[in-house]
Amino acid sequence: MNTQPKLVKVGLIQMSCTKEPKENLEKAIVKIREAAAKGAQIVCLQELFTSLYFCDVEDYENFKLAEPIPGPSTDALSKIAAELNVVIIASLFEKRAQGIYHNTTAVLDAGGKYLGKYRKMHIPDDPGYYEKFYFTPGDLGYKVFHTKYARIGVLICWDQWYPEASRITALMDAEILFYPTAIGWASSQEVDTNTEQYNAWQTIQRSHAVANGLHVVSVNRVGDEGPMKFWGGSFVANPFGRVLYQGSHDKEEIHVQELDLNKTDSYRTHWPFMRDRRVDSYQQITKRFIDQE
Repeated sequence: MNTQPKLVKVGLIQMSCTKEPKENLEKAIVKIREAAAKGAQIVCLQELFTSLYFCDVEDYENFKLAEPIPGPSTDALSKIAAELNVVIIASLFEKRAQGIYHNTTAVLDAGGKYLGKYRKMHIPDDPGYYEKFYFTPGDLGYKVFHTKYARIGVLICWDQWYPEASRITALMDAEILFYPTAIGWASSQEVDTNTEQYNAWQTIQRSHAVANGLHVVSVNRVGDEGPMKFWGGSFVANPFGRVLYQGSHDKEEIHVQELDLNKTDSYRTHWPFMRDRRVDSYQQITKRFIDQE
């Protein structure tokens, strides 16, 4: 068992957005600089950080917000990654081709190299979250990026609720699992309902940390956008699900958290969930539902 620490500092940027993409990008860059000044080596931005969360309506005009990846935003962030020697995880609205769009996260390595992208696999369609109108489901599969500081897995928002996604990413040898997110409360809902929803959201992700024995970092947006109040609450959980940091529900925050990635070995050895997986018995998981006839 490796007892020597492998330390990495991750930066979480929880911020509000405006309707002007250039303003949001510039704001994010300022906050990346601040996170780096605090020692961050890997910086994660929230889901679709260059705009308001436009999926609250079905409006063809919003397709104008999309851009190619690599493209203008990744070019700008690549320069910052190189200047500050930080890894940047950037969630963007991707225009892949005419009529084909994705909810995509690009990863830029320290030094500025574009390492690739992950396209959101699970696409919701609920009141206030009309993502199927905009996004084609991801077709790149689950991804792990070998950055200067760590092997990182990236999933996006609605992916948070699916243990299959976190498991597969962990099995690809991710050391940290990042979730850029945009989720909030409807202002019309009761306080008790809101609290229950947030607790469910955090609990399911903490369970991914426990089941897979790795750190989970979830970065959410904050602020009021129309009828939606994005609940912030960005957090970091260790491989046993303990919350190491939790952001506020109503403030912009930049937080840097040091992680010891070799804790995974200790947790997986003492609680050997990975060892005891019955991979020979899981074939049915690929069915939509297991009908009993």
